[in-house]
Amino acid sequence: MTTATSPRELAHPARDEIRLEGVLHALSDPMRLRVVRELAAAGCEVACSYIDLPVTKSTSTHHFRVLRESGVIRQTYQGTAKMNGLRRTDLDALFPGLLDTLLAAAESQAARLGTP
Repeated sequence: MTTATSPRELAHPARDEIRLEGVLHALSDPMRLRVVRELAAAGCEVACSYIDLPVTKSTSTHHFRVLRESGVIRQTYQGTAKMNGLRRTDLDALFPGLLDTLLAAAESQAARLGTP
């Protein structure tokens, strides 16, 4: 894992440190899967506040941290905002087709259940 060198720099796993079981664990939570779906739909980096989760701020922070530490997202500070982006290139290189398959399955489930 890359170590943060300042309080405004966040630690992220290098591509070769991302593990399938960590990614699957991170995506097994409905709120974290929702974050990933929204990041994929946005197609660019967005602030944490862009993604409206029905949980407390501290719980939301926890979900973003799990996604970052598993290598699913990259977080960077831009001014006072913490920006979030999907690590699609890294995930597609390591696990070809996994992200697209999971996103398609999540969309299908959401449509079937009538959930966001």
